Amino acid sequence: MTLERLTTQAASKPLRRSDRLDKETLEVIDEVAEPPWTRPRAAYLHIPFCVHKCGYCDFASLAGADHQADRYLHALGRELELKLANPQSVETVFIGGGTPTQLDVVQLERLVTLTQDWLPVDSGGEWTVEANPNTLDLTKVELLAKSGVTRISLGAQSFQSRLLATLERDHDPDSVRRAAAMVAPRFESWSLDLIFGVPGSTLEDWKSDLETALSLAPPHLSCYGLVYEKGTPLWSDRHSGRVQALDEDLEYEMYAWTIERLAAEGLLQYEISNFARPGHESRHNLVYWRNDAYIGVGLGAASYQNGIRTVNTRDLDAYLKRVEAGLPATGPTERLDAESRARETAVLMLRRVQTGLNRVDFAQRTGFEIDRIAGPAIARGISRGWLLDDQASLRLSPAGVFVADSVLSEFLA
Repeated sequence: MTLERLTTQAASKPLRRSDRLDKETLEVIDEVAEPPWTRPRAAYLHIPFCVHKCGYCDFASLAGADHQADRYLHALGRELELKLANPQSVETVFIGGGTPTQLDVVQLERLVTLTQDWLPVDSGGEWTVEANPNTLDLTKVELLAKSGVTRISLGAQSFQSRLLATLERDHDPDSVRRAAAMVAPRFESWSLDLIFGVPGSTLEDWKSDLETALSLAPPHLSCYGLVYEKGTPLWSDRHSGRVQALDEDLEYEMYAWTIERLAAEGLLQYEISNFARPGHESRHNLVYWRNDAYIGVGLGAASYQNGIRTVNTRDLDAYLKRVEAGLPATGPTERLDAESRARETAVLMLRRVQTGLNRVDFAQRTGFEIDRIAGPAIARGISRGWLLDDQASLRLSPAGVFVADSVLSEFLA
């Protein structure tokens, strides 16, 4: 379930006094300086350009618009100026897309300079750049490494030509290997994205993809089940019968094998779809899973602060014109009340398979006791064997991970 869908379903009923924390806990909370949902310590920059828009992609990305890249980078700088006024240091930066490395070397250098000037990363912080394998070369890799980028996320998706064709990816399996060979010696942390459940795939196909990925020794793997996002070409193909989705039991087997196989290799499942060796977790994504504040800049980018979520327009022409005129690029704005924010925070925290939701931390962050606002959901989850409760923390059980959407949605009711 997407964050946006969870947000729109969040409860907004009035609070009862009994839902509030006791005086002693409130005094502890009052001592917490600068709560993490107020001042953003993470930033996301969006680069929408792609060689080809894949049939399953629902992101704000577009092909055939590279001629707008210089103008877009100028607008990105203008939006940073409008949004921040002054440079703001952050703990994590994530540049995603689209395909950031679709930019040429001069444009890519302009982008990293813009980031350094406006969003300097703290010492020991994390700076991630997404890359598609066939858009990387040694010049770009060296530029990113020398500029202070600490982490590269490669969109591999599969190592089999026929499955890449089904996903409409524009790279071949060998390009992933070449990209990994360039990235691995220069970046201590790097990641591969893979997709399972591709139409026409088998369990053996997925096992083969995992083995090939492991042979490249990435310290982080993201393994996503294919989602048929409404409005995408793949969604249309499924509803017209041109594409047949995999049987749910087969997807279950693929996911189960992922967890088992990666654990055997020391890649621990720290989030529902993410696996890493200790110390190589995506610190930027952990910001989202704590429901901390973040800044979003660029086409379709979201920002979140003090329970208010804003999303920039996804129309490139509108984005450029608005920012160039000195106007905000924001479109939809959603303001969460205190309880809705607390419930959403619970859902996101519980995605973290290893740590889950710590009761004291949750109370300090939200002002609510999780047992008071979600007691029935907790009781049902425990009785079904889907939640584990050691009194200090709640976590999804090994069985609960497989039905996480159902378990977590109950925390919003």
